[in-house]
Amino acid sequence: MKNGMIECSVCHSKLVSPSTKSVSRAYDKHRTKVSSKQRALNILLVGGDCVLVGFQPILVYMSKVDGKFMFSPISVNFLTEIAKVIFAILMLVLQARRQKVGEKPLLSISTFIQAARNNVLLAVPALLYAINNYLKFIMQLYFNPATVKMLSNLKVLVIAVLLKIVMKRRFSVIQWEALALLLIGITINQLRTSPEGAAALGVPVSTVAYVYTLIFVTVPSMASVFNEYALKSQYDTSIYLQNLFLYGYGAIFNFLAILGSAIFKGPNSLDIFEGHSKATMLLICNNAAQGILSSFFFKYADTILKKYSSTVATIFTGIASAVMFGHTLTVNFMLGISVVFISMHQFFSPLSKAKEDQQQNGMHEKLDSQDNHRSRESSFINMAAGANEEATHRVPDERQPLLPT
Repeated sequence: MKNGMIECSVCHSKLVSPSTKSVSRAYDKHRTKVSSKQRALNILLVGGDCVLVGFQPILVYMSKVDGKFMFSPISVNFLTEIAKVIFAILMLVLQARRQKVGEKPLLSISTFIQAARNNVLLAVPALLYAINNYLKFIMQLYFNPATVKMLSNLKVLVIAVLLKIVMKRRFSVIQWEALALLLIGITINQLRTSPEGAAALGVPVSTVAYVYTLIFVTVPSMASVFNEYALKSQYDTSIYLQNLFLYGYGAIFNFLAILGSAIFKGPNSLDIFEGHSKATMLLICNNAAQGILSSFFFKYADTILKKYSSTVATIFTGIASAVMFGHTLTVNFMLGISVVFISMHQFFSPLSKAKEDQQQNGMHEKLDSQDNHRSRESSFINMAAGANEEATHRVPDERQPLLPT
């Protein structure tokens, strides 16, 4: 092996040596060939995420009655997972109908069992998501909404560190600085709603509150990173089949939580539709759509892009509220927008990528050019050999008798 290359002992062709840093060979090959369709998909993902995240706080506000939730948060999470399972099944059926002849059937028992074994790791993010979805409601009891947003900003750096540890993701110094700018930009933007004085963060002096804060920051970050790792490690598997396992695990964990709640609160808590309204049903649909969209982010893009997308969605929500409801855009808001977009441009700029990634991309491009050149040479040799064979091949004269006379 030399310079990260290995040479075949039979054909003496050079290949990139497999590395433990690679999540999936299929995804690594996909990552080095970013097409215009991939860029269009990223734009659609960001646009859709902006719409769904923008509606989220509105639906949560509409779901409250006298400032309180009249329904069980666990029931909302369970119904959300059921909705996502139904969507995954419908998409699998549609995808199976469009399969070509000769392809491995998606709906066969053998395919399902094999995929279930290969994607058992999806149970980890499913459990973490179940915990995180419950924490979203619990945090509202200990902190005001502005403080919750402030604390959620810490997820940016936690996600980056986890990506480096779990997925061996490499970030350049410029990209680390971009993530720091993102954290600063979001904080500046949200300072406009924080009151003055010592109670600006609204953090009560409670050990339980600080424990919830630590869990609130780390659990969703771990869920996102492990979800991305699990989806990309089986990149050739249909995303709808992977989603079926992920959401199925999530539904099981939330159902166990409902049973546990029934033990402590009584059998009345088994009624998962108690306290729900049209607003909560819209909230469930919105949560389900966000979860489905996130799976596309994690498999075909990355967690960092998802975080930037959510930030842009918050900015668009502020602008929309100013246009529709006449809310004032403060100086902090405008400065925060500027810092966030500078951070986004800086992070995704080709000049900011790590040197190892640039060398790897260049190596893949060099290998592709060598393969194309080798294929052209082989095709030329085959054509020359065919022409020579045709020239030396004797065609019998039709006028000569086939049998001796």
